[in-house]
Amino acid sequence: MPDLATLALFAAACAVLTATPGPDMLLIASRSLSQGRIAGFMTYLGIAAGSYLQAFAAAFGLSQLFLLVPAAYDVLRFCGAAYLAWLAWTTLRAKAPLFAPNSGQPRVPMRRIVLQGLLTNLLNPKMALFMLALLPQFLKPEAGSVALQVMVLATILNGTGLIANGLVILTASRLGHALAARPHLARWPQKLMGVVFGALAVRLAVASRD
Repeated sequence: MPDLATLALFAAACAVLTATPGPDMLLIASRSLSQGRIAGFMTYLGIAAGSYLQAFAAAFGLSQLFLLVPAAYDVLRFCGAAYLAWLAWTTLRAKAPLFAPNSGQPRVPMRRIVLQGLLTNLLNPKMALFMLALLPQFLKPEAGSVALQVMVLATILNGTGLIANGLVILTASRLGHALAARPHLARWPQKLMGVVFGALAVRLAVASRD
């Protein structure tokens, strides 16, 4: 196992990553606004599962496909951009306000919520590149099972993410209840969220690897 100093350094890097807003955090906020805390935490469950998969892929060389075949990165990048664009479209076109509980909008099943979180994480190429660049620096074959080390490091990443996103979930769910009492304001977060999803899609589509 890595020593405590190594784990603390990795935790600090994870804190910076998880505190930076991105598609994962935005999806968590939107689900918490529309369906409350449970939906927010279920979204994070899917995202956390994706982080474990990304970590194992990076540790055992699968993500190095991006280095050997640059086109693979572009395929993943455009798939992620298309998925974000779809989220933007469905958010903006919804007739009933999405971000107000009991607005009449059909509630999304929990299984679908977890799957959306998983897909959002897996279709984020920046996360794969972050794992590829960061994770190998903290893996030490002489320290024991590499698989166990990956599990520990990925758990630290998800633990720091839970703290940051937990605050987002609690704040967004309270805001959702406040909007339920003010229907005339309920569409503003929906419009903003749709625009941000769209902006992230464009940014990802035109971004380079650097």
